[in-house]
Amino acid sequence: MPFFLDQDRSGLRRHYLEAWRKHCAGTPLEPLEHQLVTVIEQHPEYHAMFEADPGVLGRDFTPESGQSNPFLHLGLHLAIREQVATDRPTGIAALHRDLARRLGDVHLAEHRMLEKLGEALWSSQRSGHPPDEAAYLESLRALLDAR
Repeated sequence: MPFFLDQDRSGLRRHYLEAWRKHCAGTPLEPLEHQLVTVIEQHPEYHAMFEADPGVLGRDFTPESGQSNPFLHLGLHLAIREQVATDRPTGIAALHRDLARRLGDVHLAEHRMLEKLGEALWSSQRSGHPPDEAAYLESLRALLDAR
């Protein structure tokens, strides 16, 4: 989604809120807004925050606050969907399909996968190296073996 490349944190967050506002108002959505709304709809725990919390644009969601970052969570969903749609890294689409079939729920499969994506990104950021696609795929394969 190159559209996001030149956005700061508030700008990115504003896109989520504006897409949700338009959806709630019944206003036609652009294709990217439709993607944002689709993932927001699957997370009713964020609806009230997006509708009524003007401070959400500038809020820091730290582990110490005990509140997860809804924008990070939703963004990871979008990243997983993009990876699956493009099969990049190669093989992720099949892993997603198999995990969703095993769990019986595509959204739950995404949740499991986004935990692994978050770990891969954190490790990459910590090491200063690009994400290790092979290790990432292996961590996803391990989800299929987990009981």
